[in-house]
Amino acid sequence: MKKSNFIALILGTIGVAFFAIGMCMLPEWNMFRQGIVSGIIGLIVLLADVMIWRKLEGKEPIKISGKMIMCLLIGIIGALLLGVGMCLSMVFGRMLFGIIIGLIGIVILLMLIPLTKGIHD
Repeated sequence: MKKSNFIALILGTIGVAFFAIGMCMLPEWNMFRQGIVSGIIGLIVLLADVMIWRKLEGKEPIKISGKMIMCLLIGIIGALLLGVGMCLSMVFGRMLFGIIIGLIGIVILLMLIPLTKGIHD
């Protein structure tokens, strides 16, 4: 395993752990502020992970374009719809409605593949 991939693995694991713990801190548990702090720490570590990995691999910094922003927004919307569908099905007992919303989220996420990679013969 290359040194850059190992560092990315370690930083990615730490960042995802902090982010996941932050997302689990519900207001009902009176740990909302701690969750926000933990989630922000996770996002910062993950962002640093990407920048460090790209630097170690000798790649150019990421350039922000309209297509990148559009892909990011589509990914966020798709992930949110998928999550809302799961919550409706598992938490609120609205199984059919949750499945429909979740499937719409999955379809939106699948749209990212041809959008980012294109369609080839």
